[in-house]
Amino acid sequence: MSFHDLVAGTLVVAPMTRGSNLPFRRLCVELGARVLVSEMAVARRLKQRRGSEFALLRRAPEEPCFGVQLAGNKPEEMAWAAALAESRGADFIDVNLGCPIDHFTRMGLGAALGRQPNKVRRIVEAMKTAVGVPVTVKIRLGWKADQLNYLELAGAAVDGGADGVFVHGRTREARYRQPANWEAIAEVAAAVRVPVVGNGDLLFPHDVHARLASSGCTAVMTARGALIKPWLFRELTTGYWNITAEERLGIYRRYTALALEHWGDDEHGRTRVRQFLRWHAGFWCRYVPRRDDGHWPSMQVREVIGEPRSALEGLLARTDDSALEYVTDELLNSGDFSAPPPVSPAVSDPRGDRRARADDEEALAAG
Repeated sequence: MSFHDLVAGTLVVAPMTRGSNLPFRRLCVELGARVLVSEMAVARRLKQRRGSEFALLRRAPEEPCFGVQLAGNKPEEMAWAAALAESRGADFIDVNLGCPIDHFTRMGLGAALGRQPNKVRRIVEAMKTAVGVPVTVKIRLGWKADQLNYLELAGAAVDGGADGVFVHGRTREARYRQPANWEAIAEVAAAVRVPVVGNGDLLFPHDVHARLASSGCTAVMTARGALIKPWLFRELTTGYWNITAEERLGIYRRYTALALEHWGDDEHGRTRVRQFLRWHAGFWCRYVPRRDDGHWPSMQVREVIGEPRSALEGLLARTDDSALEYVTDELLNSGDFSAPPPVSPAVSDPRGDRRARADDEEALAAG
């Protein structure tokens, strides 16, 4: 099947370190997601037969369309890893050209590789000879604002045989501190002869529909939007869901059950699940519903709920560590959320935004 046929008109679950873990992808499928991408897997680590890296290639049986994202900078190594991913059930293979994290860019991976269009072309060519499924690339706009190379990079990938291009509408330097540039994404869509999937700042169903209609993209992709509100996929068919705190809690409990099924309901598994729950809770607390005056919260502005509709909604909106730890433990232990920790006196915490940005950068390390 062509890449166009796989993704046309969909909202794709982005490759996210920690974020697009298998239980979370299963949750998104239950809520309506049709195309999902793995956490970033490093080709070199796969070559070294690391079990933790092989686990990233695992596909849930119910995933309708599953892509694997690979990071690497050697054509032969990426070709080998692509063939491995195809043998494990991947419907398409994506090349990471966007990861901004220093640990990876220092190794010449992710956004650093995106500075070398000719090398990208050779990598895609090698991968295309190794697999029968579509090969795509996920790019940023460039290294920084005065080094934009998105048209050149997308063109080189397509010249190498890429079947599609994912475009995250920010530079590596910008990380996630600025709004996505959808005008630049539209430029790529108009310039290349393959499907383009645009990525950036999609949080509500009208955002998704508007970008599909105006950008020229074949599909669009969400990362933080899915982490904050995984029910976004359901909203695409039913419309905005003015979800209650109790309904949100049901979704979080379902994720917990899927995570325990995946990692195990023993001491080791529960320790692992708790780590993921605590991390996810840092995104769940950011959800803010549409305002009574019709105003829509923005992805880039850290808004807060003005007047919670219930005590539970107020608890789920808290960003302090004591509340996030409490929510995590209650989910893990099937608690009733009846004894939340007291709210501390309001104190400005300069760590809050920095911690949130660090979580964003880790979650979206795949591009």
